[in-house]
Amino acid sequence: MSRSGASGASAGRVRGGLRTQRAADGRHQWQLKAPNGRIVAVSPAVHESAAEAILAFDALREGAEGATELTARITHVRDGIGWIWVLPGPEPRALPEARSSRAYERHATCQNAFRRFVALLRRGD
Repeated sequence: MSRSGASGASAGRVRGGLRTQRAADGRHQWQLKAPNGRIVAVSPAVHESAAEAILAFDALREGAEGATELTARITHVRDGIGWIWVLPGPEPRALPEARSSRAYERHATCQNAFRRFVALLRRGD
């Protein structure tokens, strides 16, 4: 999986994989992109550097490899219409480990999006 710090795809660049995104405050989040270039999941937590964001993703991947099944919490969005999935953190009040990058119109579509995230996470190119 590509580990570029780029925020978008450009000509000749692989469109899928792990990317880091720098926020306006200078902190970083990871994004997991599908081969078609669509962002599948993002990190809710922000990190001081791109390297820290990548380490957080690697820890998530290692935890997923050891787990027999990952379970998402699928909830309705607070404002508007749609469903999002959230992968809860290890502790009850901790930040989630990952979340969907967008809201989905149907509950079943949101479930399928989580399944695609798990497949990409475990693929580990």
